Amino acid sequence: MKRSCATIALVTLVMPFVEVAAAQTVPLPRPRPFSNSETAPAHTAAPVPKATPSPSVCRLRLTPERAIAPSVDDIDGPGGCGGADIVRLEAVVMSDNSRVEINPPAVLQCSMAEAIANWVRDDLAELAAFNLGSRVRSVRNYASYHCRPRNNIIGAMMSEHGKGNAIDVRSITLVNGQTIDPTDVHVAREFREGWKKSVCARFSTVLGPGSDGYHENHIHVDLMVRRNGYRAMCQWDVRMPAEPKPESAVAAVTTDATAGVPLPTPRPKVGPKVDPARGRK
Repeated sequence: MKRSCATIALVTLVMPFVEVAAAQTVPLPRPRPFSNSETAPAHTAAPVPKATPSPSVCRLRLTPERAIAPSVDDIDGPGGCGGADIVRLEAVVMSDNSRVEINPPAVLQCSMAEAIANWVRDDLAELAAFNLGSRVRSVRNYASYHCRPRNNIIGAMMSEHGKGNAIDVRSITLVNGQTIDPTDVHVAREFREGWKKSVCARFSTVLGPGSDGYHENHIHVDLMVRRNGYRAMCQWDVRMPAEPKPESAVAAVTTDATAGVPLPTPRPKVGPKVDPARGRK
């Protein structure tokens, strides 16, 4: 009797494991294919990472060995302002690894920033050293990207500044601390003539004193693309100080100025008194 009870207890204990093992060996039916009227269960797709655009040819050329010009996001401004391949030109790196700061940094299209870097490295630096006897420390950026019409005139065509395709240069500062204004008539004429020649050779538009009245105190340069292949617009009068007039000319001017002033009628002369009693001699 004791053996039977033990056997029953053992069978009772083993049976659940036998059932589980039997269930694991029974093959499950193949899943039923979905008909056209049925919808397959939705699966959440993994997010596709946004592809990073390849750097432009200009971006590949504008290396840290030539300029400090980090890329910035594309600009999508109103009325077509802005554009793609935009950089912030902070400094131009010279061949000796010294830097010419752009103050403040200029937001420009890469192609325009590259043109400015090449001009500073290859032209401006040599002009300053030869004519002014000092290296360039910084270039004062008067205006770069600015979403506006030409000369801020309402209704005018969009300025190249609105495309990041132009920069206005107000002055440069030399290592010796001197500030040079390219529109100052007292700055060496050879230096200003060289500046004009260099920018007119590199840029499609150059506007300075004498151009339109809006550029009397700075130099505007851009890379505007014109129809029919017309490229250059170089309008900058390199003026000289007014020469002082000689003293003879000043005297002549004074005489001419007083010549038209009427003189008073001369007073009649008074003759000697005659005694009527004695009569005439």
